[in-house]
Amino acid sequence: MSPHATGRRRVHRSVAAGVPLAVLALLAATGPAAGTPSDDAHVIGTATLGDIPLATFSNALLPGTVADDRGVDLGGIGSDIYPTGRKGEYWTVTDRGPNGQIKVDGKKRRTFPVPGFDPAIVKIRVSGDTVRVIEAIPITTSSGKPVTGLPNQASRDEAPYNYDASTPGSYNPNGLDTEGIVRAKDGSFWLVDEYGPSLVHVSARGKVLTRYVPEGLNLTGADYPVVEALPSVLLHRKTNRGFEGLAQLPCGDLVMAVQSPLSLPDGDAGEASRTTRLLRFSPKKKAVTAEYAYRFDAVNVVDPSEDDTSELKISSLVAVGGNRLLVQERTDKAARLHLVRLDKDANILGDAWDDDTTSPSLEQLDDPAAAGVPVLAKKLVVDLGTVDGVPGKIEGVALVNHDTLALINDNDFGMTDGTGAFDAQGRLVDSGIETTVTYIRLPRGI
Repeated sequence: MSPHATGRRRVHRSVAAGVPLAVLALLAATGPAAGTPSDDAHVIGTATLGDIPLATFSNALLPGTVADDRGVDLGGIGSDIYPTGRKGEYWTVTDRGPNGQIKVDGKKRRTFPVPGFDPAIVKIRVSGDTVRVIEAIPITTSSGKPVTGLPNQASRDEAPYNYDASTPGSYNPNGLDTEGIVRAKDGSFWLVDEYGPSLVHVSARGKVLTRYVPEGLNLTGADYPVVEALPSVLLHRKTNRGFEGLAQLPCGDLVMAVQSPLSLPDGDAGEASRTTRLLRFSPKKKAVTAEYAYRFDAVNVVDPSEDDTSELKISSLVAVGGNRLLVQERTDKAARLHLVRLDKDANILGDAWDDDTTSPSLEQLDDPAAAGVPVLAKKLVVDLGTVDGVPGKIEGVALVNHDTLALINDNDFGMTDGTGAFDAQGRLVDSGIETTVTYIRLPRGI
């Protein structure tokens, strides 16, 4: 594989019986060349998703769901990437849709400029410098309605507002902020969600089969089965920092990452902490079977331009055989991938650290290992922040082969925060950031 140019495309979509199957035609235009190879990890190819109007995309899946996309194109599919088994093809998933923040009277309000948007599973094909959407599956409730990306509970989630933060919106107990994705052998999908946080089992056609949430969440009114099967300590997840990474081990077990440290015993402790948690879930037992403490590097090690520890996040987990995982630590500007092994003796499930009255909490420990906590050992594989040509906000990582990775970024649907996100006519002022798939080659295999 050799370096490719990036590009922008204008796309038109065709579907049959509401289920998209046709490859979308793309009109070409070229851009700057990809990164230059070196003796270390280097970019060997870059491909770009073209412009697909969000209303066109959404209404092809679920007619009438988006009346006005406010000039927003399809984006956000970089929440994760998972190989389909065919060369150059991947499953991806959108997050909850276009959203931003605007300060009003000194307080931030969460905006949803396209509230009818429904999260979707998107199958892409990377060919040359182009990313094409070849299939898309809307995520729906038991009765076939869109789950939407709206927040669930007024007591736990940010209040939704319209595009300029002037008008309150509605909550929806079905809403999902989807992030990680894997595909099971039976063709169904597993997703993770930030709101619950939750693990979501979805049929091959996108219907939510079961949503697994923390004990005590008390989510009512959802139009699909909700099962409280996750540890109650997860109720202390930071807002917008629920589950983000998801991996499927060869045995079929799933591993989920809490994006950031829990707010235990309070928000200040969570903001200052460098210890987050991974959980192992058995689809056969329908239960969490293990929990692990994961320790971030110092924030200025992950990103030399950053000094705020609360910016540390895990956005991707990748199974690489046996009980081994690649774990991505990142800020919005930089990322590093570490190799870890899920040893049995590192399991802390059911220990005092799952009791939210334990003091100090796991998150408060300056040196968890010294306190007797079996923190997962890790080995740095690659510092993506030092690789020329890798974009910011990488949220999805896939293993192509033993020495090649596919990376995908979250472009936030081209949105920015603040009052300048939309013009006087309520149309998006696009950030210009595109969704790209970037291939990098490692100097040594994994």
